[in-house]
Amino acid sequence: MARTRRIHLINPRADTFATRPLFFGKALYSPVAGLLAIAALIPEDEYEIILTDENIEPIDFDLNVDMVGISSMTSYVNRGYEIADAFRARGVPVIMGGVHVSYLPQEALKHADAVVVGEAELIMDKVLEDLQQGRLNGIYKAENLHSMVDMPKPRQKLLKSNRYINKGFVQTSRGCHHGCTFCAEPTMYGLRFRYRPVEDIIAEIEHIEERVILLNDADFFGTPSRAMEVMKAFKGRGLKWQAAVNSRDANDDRLLELAAESGCFMLSIGFESISKQTLRNVHKCQNNPDSYYELVEKLHRYGIMVLGLFMFGFEGDEPSVFEETLKFNIDAKFDMCGYSLLTPYPGTINWFEMMRRKQIVSFDWDKYDQSHIVFKPAGLSADQFYRGYLDTYDGFYTLPSMMQRFPWDGSRNRANWAIYNAFFRKGGVVTRDPDQLIARPTPEPEFAAMPPLMPQKAAWRELVMGTPRGGGGSASE
Repeated sequence: MARTRRIHLINPRADTFATRPLFFGKALYSPVAGLLAIAALIPEDEYEIILTDENIEPIDFDLNVDMVGISSMTSYVNRGYEIADAFRARGVPVIMGGVHVSYLPQEALKHADAVVVGEAELIMDKVLEDLQQGRLNGIYKAENLHSMVDMPKPRQKLLKSNRYINKGFVQTSRGCHHGCTFCAEPTMYGLRFRYRPVEDIIAEIEHIEERVILLNDADFFGTPSRAMEVMKAFKGRGLKWQAAVNSRDANDDRLLELAAESGCFMLSIGFESISKQTLRNVHKCQNNPDSYYELVEKLHRYGIMVLGLFMFGFEGDEPSVFEETLKFNIDAKFDMCGYSLLTPYPGTINWFEMMRRKQIVSFDWDKYDQSHIVFKPAGLSADQFYRGYLDTYDGFYTLPSMMQRFPWDGSRNRANWAIYNAFFRKGGVVTRDPDQLIARPTPEPEFAAMPPLMPQKAAWRELVMGTPRGGGGSASE
């Protein structure tokens, strides 16, 4: 009988408020949903799986394992490379996957034996076969996208559930109809939705035994009829759930009525900007700033908290954008707001546009977390950008602002409201040091980013294929 092999799956440490254990040793969100799904693709009778989230526990580098698998987002891929180098120095084969290495696999192969580009479901058998044969090497990429039918249930028991507040991640679809220039979704998963069968979704929820669910979709309301089908299946199950949705369909009373009846307590919406011109520039045309105020009011009437996501640094942003956005957010009584700095993630349309304009200053991936300035904004100095961002964040989470926005009427759950605001207030800003927040210039990357899926628009395909490698600029002002 062949011995049971051991695979060590690792999520590297990320310096974000959502993944740091800020209160009572708990993090707001578990970042390992992807690794739990990967673990489900590995036969339990042949492999022992060890899962480590470095945000909450140290990595055992002396562990005797047959392979290490490392997840990679851009902001912590450098830490992932350090981990990979350490295990490979011991002769342990390493495979990396995730968004960053899917766009820059050749960069990753300087540190790992192999890279999974895009989705893993259709190529994991080949990875394991090559591991057994001692030939794990190079790039693994499926020829097709997964249909999302008959997906194995995530290995939820590998998760240290007591260390997270939100850990019940469930994905009902992949893809997004919107081609926002700053987002990786269009060139990672495509502009068409793929849906999991509703009965599979319910079976997974019953399997993970969590009553608080975070729907891990890019846009849960993206196809309203489909969202209604899922929410009808949620009714009567005692679930409390949250999801990311688009602002246009979030105005639909039919959807909101079903959401409230089925247990929705919070919706996260990428409002991004209060400027119509800015939204058109970044192809976020489904947003209408004139309706934001009424939308927040409407969601509150249904008992749903609103997490509004806003981004600064767009072309056309001027110094007044910070104060205007802050005033609007407080007056509209957003429950929470997440403010981020525009970040040209490798492989996004925004990345290629900025590379062509030689606008990017820093290619230090540690700074690519939407909390550091890595490019020269057109209408702002680096100092204005830095100070405006901090002033907006601090202003929204002052005690007077929180008192004004608190759900005194009891329309939303006050305990949930207090927990989320406490996390955002304490940890929403990664650093206040301008020498850290304003990234220093670095050399251009060695390898060109290449999307797993080419853009569908002809102009964007031409942009991707015609952008030269590199494109670093001068230091921020």
